[in-house]
Amino acid sequence: MESPSPRLMVLDTASMYFRAFYGVPDSFRAPDGTPVNAVRGLLDFIARMVSDYRPTHLICAWDNDWRPAWRVELIPSYKAHRVEYVVPGAAPDVEEVPDPLEVQIPVIVEMLTALGITIVGADGYEADDVIGTVATGAGMPVDVVTGDRDLFQLVDDDLAVRVLYIARGVSRHEQITDAVVREKYGVHARQYADLATLRGDSSDGLPGVAGIGEKTAASLLRKFDDLAGIRAAATDPEAEMTPGLRAKIETAAAYLDVAPQVVAVARDLDLGDYDARLPLAPPDPELAREVTERWGLEGPVVRLLTALTELA
Repeated sequence: MESPSPRLMVLDTASMYFRAFYGVPDSFRAPDGTPVNAVRGLLDFIARMVSDYRPTHLICAWDNDWRPAWRVELIPSYKAHRVEYVVPGAAPDVEEVPDPLEVQIPVIVEMLTALGITIVGADGYEADDVIGTVATGAGMPVDVVTGDRDLFQLVDDDLAVRVLYIARGVSRHEQITDAVVREKYGVHARQYADLATLRGDSSDGLPGVAGIGEKTAASLLRKFDDLAGIRAAATDPEAEMTPGLRAKIETAAAYLDVAPQVVAVARDLDLGDYDARLPLAPPDPELAREVTERWGLEGPVVRLLTALTELA
């Protein structure tokens, strides 16, 4: 039988397990009483996406640092509203995570590891940056599974990188290509990061340029191509830009000096060595069985293993 063409699926893992936590009843618990609804939902989500898209490679991207200090230094409001508390002694900020979910995160790591699914993170960076690096250098078609529209900036038809957008649910996900980005926002995917910079994003604590909303930002990008072109036009008396827009761009100069670095995902991290090939069976079946039974996850593990064996 001819081997399938290589295809990589990269999961925005936190985006998926948060969705699972809030979408799967918390009545699902391990034999010792530990809640496992997020673990259960994540495994079922992976099984669904693997079954639908049949990747040969799969990576669970991980947030080693969900709010990197270097991004906060550039824009102090970055994700500031998500901070629950700050641990004294220069410890990193902690994202507000419900206790019943927090206790499941180590279980997620243990379960994925036992099943042989690769987890990749990078110290000082978010999962988005891992995804950007992996997708850019994959050398094969890539499906990015996320509920975060920030990653639309990675869509690249030439490199066969698309986003499987799960904001409305895994079962109702959208395939995001450059044409879809153009339809939704009026710009190409390569312009999306500049659109987000101008528009701002309250969910990430990015103020944007005061007085410039999404439609105006898209219009400027269609006319001047990118943020650099827009800023150049704002200072060029010969450029076709209204005095009001010029003033808004110039007033936001300090923000525009730093925001592109915050909005753009990294594409060149050193992620070390990892094997992204999707296993057709657990590398250690006995360990997988023990971990599965300990957390009472027989049903979702069987469904995921069935999806994997269908790839053979």
